[in-house]
Amino acid sequence: MHLAYPAVLAALLFCTGLYGVLARRNAILVLMSVELMLNAVNLNLVAFDVWLSRTAAETLHSGQALTLFTIAIAAAEIGIGLAIVLAVYRNRGTSDIDKLRDTAEGHGPEGPDGPDGSGGSGGPGSDGSDDSDGDAPAAEKAEATA
Repeated sequence: MHLAYPAVLAALLFCTGLYGVLARRNAILVLMSVELMLNAVNLNLVAFDVWLSRTAAETLHSGQALTLFTIAIAAAEIGIGLAIVLAVYRNRGTSDIDKLRDTAEGHGPEGPDGPDGSGGSGGPGSDGSDDSDGDAPAAEKAEATA
């Protein structure tokens, strides 16, 4: 078999994974796309190992050994990544990467000045309303995390 066939397939897999990492907003789909990219690398490692072992007198199979190492690293990455995503989902209620980025920067989707331009959400009554029931869950969550 020619080396071009697995190389083209690996390139297509890698490009599909790269598109998934750049275009997806769900953290689990991003992790799946990273796995596609790692599998493309594994395919290239094995293909080049077979191709080089035909030309060399010694068959060391270092590409296959590196593939096993990459599979072990990918399994650990998925285990830790899914644990982090589940913990974030339990705390924040979403796995949307854009929303998580906004909350990590310290402001919501309204921007750093808040909806009324007063410099943030402030406390109860900062938006002029007397509704204190809407702020109670947020205050409890802030106390629980502090």
